[in-house]
Amino acid sequence: MKRIFFFLFISISIVSFGQQKKKIKVINADITYTDPDNPEAMISIGNVYAEIDGATIRCKQIELYSKKNYMKALGDVVMNQGDTVIQTSKFADYDANKNLARAWGNVVLKDPSMTLSTEKLYFDRDNQHLYYNEKGTIKDSVNVLVSNTGNYFLTTKKFQAKDDVIVTNPDHVIESNHLDYYTDSGRAFLYGPSTITSAESVVFTEKGFSDTKNKISHLTKNSWIQYEDRLIEGDSLYHNGNSNFSSATGNIKLTDTINDSTLKGGYAEVFKDKDSAFVVDKAVAISLVEKDSMYIHGDTLLVTGKVNNRIIRAYHHVKFYKIDLRGKCDSLVSVEKTGLTKMFRKPVLWSEGNQITGDVIHFLSDSITQKLDSLKVLNNAFLIQKDSAGYNQTKGRNLYGKFIDNDLQVVDVMGNGEVLHYVRNEEQDLIGITKIYCSNIQVELENSIIQTIAFLVDPDGKTYPEEEIHVNDRKIKGFVWREDEKPVDKDDIFRHDPKDEAIMIQERIKEREARAQAIKDAEEKRIRELATKELQRVQDSISAANPLPVLSEKEMQDVDEKKKAAKEERKTAKKKK
Repeated sequence: MKRIFFFLFISISIVSFGQQKKKIKVINADITYTDPDNPEAMISIGNVYAEIDGATIRCKQIELYSKKNYMKALGDVVMNQGDTVIQTSKFADYDANKNLARAWGNVVLKDPSMTLSTEKLYFDRDNQHLYYNEKGTIKDSVNVLVSNTGNYFLTTKKFQAKDDVIVTNPDHVIESNHLDYYTDSGRAFLYGPSTITSAESVVFTEKGFSDTKNKISHLTKNSWIQYEDRLIEGDSLYHNGNSNFSSATGNIKLTDTINDSTLKGGYAEVFKDKDSAFVVDKAVAISLVEKDSMYIHGDTLLVTGKVNNRIIRAYHHVKFYKIDLRGKCDSLVSVEKTGLTKMFRKPVLWSEGNQITGDVIHFLSDSITQKLDSLKVLNNAFLIQKDSAGYNQTKGRNLYGKFIDNDLQVVDVMGNGEVLHYVRNEEQDLIGITKIYCSNIQVELENSIIQTIAFLVDPDGKTYPEEEIHVNDRKIKGFVWREDEKPVDKDDIFRHDPKDEAIMIQERIKEREARAQAIKDAEEKRIRELATKELQRVQDSISAANPLPVLSEKEMQDVDEKKKAAKEERKTAKKKK
């Protein structure tokens, strides 16, 4: 029992000895004396130099309390921790037992990566932790950081700033109520509402990361990026200030603040210097049109051009919806400045009861009012209207239409025109079916109802009684009613029709084959032209070496007479046979 107690006493003694703090030692002073009013205090004045656990203190005066292992320093205080940390202030005190220092009055602390300035600074030497609760400023090679409260961890070079934090960089300014900043790398982690402002953009986030040296930010909560004419929002944003490139992931929204248009989708990239952006993953472009909006969807949406000349391109599974206009195609180009929209690959347009198809469809809108102005359908143009007895059909090579107040009023069919029309009287009773072929046709409509049809060049056909035209003969060749593909609302534009993919693949194959054939034809033409030129060059060379004799006028007349005589002889011989 005594042996156990002895070993326990020795162990506690060793631990206690190991935990004893180093004493503060005054190494030099001009004058040293005991304070008569406070016998525990030793006063040192003039060129004071003290040491404590690897740190040194220089000042004009020190009050040393040996029993408490505590000191007060005043007058040009300089504290050194090794060769790396230097602190200056007007006043300081140090508790050697707790290893805590406090400095106040124009405090400046420097280490190899930064300079910290504040009015009062606390230093926990055990944890190498500096902190202040009055306004402080940190300067490194790139940034100047100001905050009302702050913590700096010397080991990790991490600065934690709170309350009115401002980081000023030559290229941008960060404002936040809470950020962690690493002085060696220049990286800042933002918490709470924060903004990054530069000449090109304003970035906002409630949680994110910013590499201030490389001008790169990654934002993950309630974030947006504001350019001069675009606002980018999304669940996660990436921003590169060097290239003015931004990307957004999850519930993205790109707003054109000048043209009242919006892009939405699952992922987007914006290239500010190139005035371009693209969106994928349930992408949709929305433009406000006279209190109504046009919704355009495609697998990929690409927007290019400056503010006054935006161009929207949509690729694959394209559909658009507006209350009085719907459409579908494989790809689309829309120019905001001119109001021209072009539809490619199996395009179909639905306008107030009219279905319009062709190889290519162009429609023009007023660039100010956005009302439909005119229509152009190139190759295999087909206009269909549903009638209670069947379908009114107008077909031709090309079709040109004119709109008034978004209502199709006039249709001109140019080339290979055909019409099948159900004729009704004023009581809307069916009185016959018109079936006529005509090169050029003009159709006038009112409220989407055909009023008159003018057959302009060599019409062939007539109006037949209903019973004289068999049901199977009431559809013009090429008729396809595509009502089931028509989007019924703005959400229906995301529906992909099952047969589209196979049809579009065939269309793309045809286009590639046509382009390949065009290239082949152009190459063959070029070779023929080169061969012709070479042959001409050879003939010219031969003629120059062996010039033909020049005939007189009389000799040329004799030659013509002989040619005529030979021709007459051939005619006579043919007649005899």
